[in-house]
Amino acid sequence: MKKITIAIDGHSSCGKSTMAKDLAREVGYVYVDTGAMYRSVTLFALRNGLFTADGIKEDELRRRMPEIKISFKFNAETGRPDTYLNGELVEKDIRTMEVSNHVSPIATLGFVREAMVAQQQQMGKDKGVVMDGRDIGTTVFPNAELKVYVTASAEVRAQRRYDELKAKGMEADYEEILKNVQERDYIDSHREVSPLRKADDAIELDNSNMTIAEQKQWLLDRFNEAVKK
Repeated sequence: MKKITIAIDGHSSCGKSTMAKDLAREVGYVYVDTGAMYRSVTLFALRNGLFTADGIKEDELRRRMPEIKISFKFNAETGRPDTYLNGELVEKDIRTMEVSNHVSPIATLGFVREAMVAQQQQMGKDKGVVMDGRDIGTTVFPNAELKVYVTASAEVRAQRRYDELKAKGMEADYEEILKNVQERDYIDSHREVSPLRKADDAIELDNSNMTIAEQKQWLLDRFNEAVKK
């Protein structure tokens, strides 16, 4: 069976990563969580004092971008890949609200996106990859054989994010999360570099009222159709 590239784009907290991870495991593909990559850059910036009251120290971050190496390693216990920043496991660190509240401005920086896109394209050069993010089908892999654009209402996405954080034993406030989701939607859709938009040839999925099992089956069906073409 031929290997293809699968690009899954969409809003924050709409279940893209869960769908992508499940499909990759099901069909034996490599999964790349590009959102985790931008979160890792954000964590690096936070740890190194690159955020100030006036914004981001862009010149210093640009200078230090070559120091930032992101990789993924399969976790046999969870059955999913974990994110590593310069060899350090940061999967839990990058999911905090502090990182969530700072990631969008980092992701709007052209030099950050350029560096991350280069790493992503290298990861997917041999196909057989499932990648999710904001600009996979439009910028990273415009020739992907299967493109999916996932969306859901802001309220549904905030509730999912709230439930996810609580399940991990982390502090969570629904109203704060909803505000964060709405702000990220606006920033992601209005940034100058690679704004979030549906690719012309992408299949749209509104999963507001779907279970994870239903989403998983829907995506698997689209995959099976794509590999037969």
